[in-house]
Amino acid sequence: MTTPESVFTYGAPQLKFGAGASDEIGFDLSQFGVRRVLVVTDPGLAATGIPQRVADQMGRFGIEAQVYDGVHVEPTDVSLTEAIEAARASGPWDAFVAVGGGSSIDTAKAINLLTTNPGELMDYVNVPVGQGRAPSQPLKPLVAVPTTTGTGSESTTICVMDVLAARVKTGISHARLRPTLAVIDPDLTLTQPPGVTAASGMDILCHALESYTARWYTTYDRKTPEQRVPYCGSNPISDMWSEKALSLLAGSFRRAVRHGDDAQARADMAMAATFAGMGFGNAGVHIPHANAYPIAGQVKDFHPKDYPADEPMVPHGMSVALTAPEAFRFTFDASPERHVRAAQLLAPNAGMPTAPEEFLPMVLADLMRDIDIPNGVGAVGFAEGDIPDLVEGAMKQQRLLATSPKAVTEDDLAGIFSRSLSLW
Repeated sequence: MTTPESVFTYGAPQLKFGAGASDEIGFDLSQFGVRRVLVVTDPGLAATGIPQRVADQMGRFGIEAQVYDGVHVEPTDVSLTEAIEAARASGPWDAFVAVGGGSSIDTAKAINLLTTNPGELMDYVNVPVGQGRAPSQPLKPLVAVPTTTGTGSESTTICVMDVLAARVKTGISHARLRPTLAVIDPDLTLTQPPGVTAASGMDILCHALESYTARWYTTYDRKTPEQRVPYCGSNPISDMWSEKALSLLAGSFRRAVRHGDDAQARADMAMAATFAGMGFGNAGVHIPHANAYPIAGQVKDFHPKDYPADEPMVPHGMSVALTAPEAFRFTFDASPERHVRAAQLLAPNAGMPTAPEEFLPMVLADLMRDIDIPNGVGAVGFAEGDIPDLVEGAMKQQRLLATSPKAVTEDDLAGIFSRSLSLW
């Protein structure tokens, strides 16, 4: 290494948390002097009336709000382009409010970027899939109102999508995409069915675990100011968020899946999702997320419980979880004490196995079994013969793999996928 890094960065949105917080968005937006606001959501959530309720309360502050309900669950380049074109046609807009899961928040980020900046979607998508261009113009205020507990998208700089022609999942990453304000109202998450709670909760868990075990920030070469990216490696501030998220999950995850009406469990999950987002949104994620992109992008005929049934899909949080036990077995020797500490935070009453490298994989597999996550990549339709394609897709996620605490080769990934065909 020439000169080691000595700087880490930290960013987060303004935050408003608590039951009823979503009823104050009209007031919050009025502080920005906005007049026309687009509320972005998906058809399933629009049917609950929640997005319209958020839009209606803006009228008291002289704000005209329209609802766009065309968000595709697990966005694609095609669905994002449609949303951008719809917003351009009905605009101009002074601000955006995303109501929903990560799909709605990410769609709103793309709309915000491409109604304020020139060019098309692929100009901004990460290299090597897209051009990786940085926005040249400031974006409009974006208020993120999550109704699922998982993605952490309300606190991050990332917009994720499937690029259909390339059969790859990728994203756009830039500090300007981070929402201006995150409004976390746990009451909005009570409608999450068990299957969605389980899958999106695994996303929280992997955000916390991956950022906690990511490369330490001083192990990178020193960057110049313009080279600094949101993912800078694990650091003292991201560690704090990740540890707290793991402790919250330990007490609430199983309960939120089994007893969806438990308001305290829902509030703890909402808090954990936001904390984990504040952790990984700065430190980064690594192997489980890199593997998740091809698992989701190459789905064959898997239909998860409690998700829209019209097309096959592996929900993002589920796809991240499926190789996590094996990924953390692989990374163990890079920071044994962190892997053990993470397992202790997640399962305070679990006994340490004789082999410490088995501790975190064991705790993860126990949890996944308890909340009905499928038993490995084989259970969602993949076989040994699919591994080369999965490895190729994961290797394209170099932005994520660069955050791994140890170097990852194609053979390493092939081994992780192979051992993840069945987990227990």
